[in-house]
Amino acid sequence: MATGGFGGSAAGGGARMSRLVLVRHGETVWHAENRYAGRTDVALTEKGIGQAARLARWAVGAELCAVWSSPLSRAQLTARPAAEAVGLPVQTEPRLIEVDFGRGEGLTDTEMKAAFPEARAAFLHDPAANPLPESEDAATAAERGVAALYAIAEMTAGGRAMVVAHNTLFRLVLCKLLGIPLGRYRTTFPQLANGTLTEIGITAAGVSLLSFNAPLGSEERVVKKIVGEKYEVI
Repeated sequence: MATGGFGGSAAGGGARMSRLVLVRHGETVWHAENRYAGRTDVALTEKGIGQAARLARWAVGAELCAVWSSPLSRAQLTARPAAEAVGLPVQTEPRLIEVDFGRGEGLTDTEMKAAFPEARAAFLHDPAANPLPESEDAATAAERGVAALYAIAEMTAGGRAMVVAHNTLFRLVLCKLLGIPLGRYRTTFPQLANGTLTEIGITAAGVSLLSFNAPLGSEERVVKKIVGEKYEVI
């Protein structure tokens, strides 16, 4: 997917690539039961706080020029240690907020099947065509998420930025950017694991998926191997 307003070219005529590292926030207190958090502002667990600390250690060698976050606290608290580690502010983008799950907010799969069985079954069959009752439409969420990432890429100007947000929003955005039907977001991308790294490259010509669900440990080893002693990854 390309956008006419993005980017421009370098002096030599080559397209600039802005690299965006997409990070799902750390684990929350609703993770164990797989409750749909959506817009609900739930807290990080101790494990989630630890994932944020590991992200900060990775950031030291990541050559980031910006750190962006959803307005929800679970994303902000995941982004903040990394931003502080590299001396950058956490910039908030409202369009990165998680999908509103309507009547599904705070419920598990079992609870939704009991509360609205037909609607839940239709959602599982095609979540884009059949959103949960009173929830945000998948196409609307994907559009705002893509618009947010293109705006960040434009401001990144050929650099590398970290973007901390949410599982469902990121999966919808990846589908839209890569030309995958939105109804397949749950099967094509079953989940973005908490605290892992998914990186995309954006130019005026389109989008490339550079990595998906990369664990932080492997990224740290890669940074050490590539840059030698330029950065200390602790």
